[in-house]
Amino acid sequence: MITLDAATFMVAWATGMGAFLALTGRRREVGIGYGWTIRGTTGVLFAGAVVVGLRYEPNAVRDVAAALALITTVGVTFVSWQRRGAGVALQRERSQARSERVAQMSGIEKDEQVFDESVPEFPPMLDLIPVAFGIVALIAGGVASGGDAPVLSVARWLAGAAFLGAVSDGMLLGHWYLVQPGLPRAPLLELVRWVGYTWPVEVLLFLVPVGMVSVFNGTIDDAYGGMLGWFWAASAITTIVLVGVTRAALKERQYAAVMAATGLLYLAILTAFGTDLVARALLSGA
Repeated sequence: MITLDAATFMVAWATGMGAFLALTGRRREVGIGYGWTIRGTTGVLFAGAVVVGLRYEPNAVRDVAAALALITTVGVTFVSWQRRGAGVALQRERSQARSERVAQMSGIEKDEQVFDESVPEFPPMLDLIPVAFGIVALIAGGVASGGDAPVLSVARWLAGAAFLGAVSDGMLLGHWYLVQPGLPRAPLLELVRWVGYTWPVEVLLFLVPVGMVSVFNGTIDDAYGGMLGWFWAASAITTIVLVGVTRAALKERQYAAVMAATGLLYLAILTAFGTDLVARALLSGA
């Protein structure tokens, strides 16, 4: 019996978001406030996983690992706050260059953003510490909920973490362009590409027996005459179509293209969650 539990799902979502935060952070382009946004979200998810896990379906290894992920998320956020004065490397360079360009063009000295050079810059790889604990929690939760197929269960949880993490971070990063004008599109494009990379893994793992094929052929009854199975298929197909449309939108030079891409990622989150959660719900009794 494969079971679906909310605690492991919240750990998966938080772990994926944390992993892609580290990926984006290593570019040294996005302001540190974006990291606070992601860590705040993942911290709430890890806390929810601990509470829900202890209350409904306790799993010692998963719950302890999720608690450690929460603690280290708070610790990493504290380090980031202490070093906020340093900003990030490319942000400092662009701020100075922009001020000099304005002065040359207009003759007006523009006050540039001040950074504290005595403060060391936040190392983005610290964000991988909570991710490591999250992976341990996912493995424990996957084994416990995997029935006779623990390896497949763990693989699905890890793939789901990457898939949902990439699309969630992408949507939040799209909003960050309102806070940090002039930010290059490369970080957002990278996250959109990762949604595309993780999509086939996510879909194929849910097709592996016992999988969604059993819903399509009627072996697993979805109680709605097969409608939920086709809803899953529509969600999966729509997600990858939205990835393609988002990438096309980001090729446009106008700034509005970033906002259009963000709106498309809103829709992609809905269809991505449909792809993941509907399959888990239908296979929970398989």
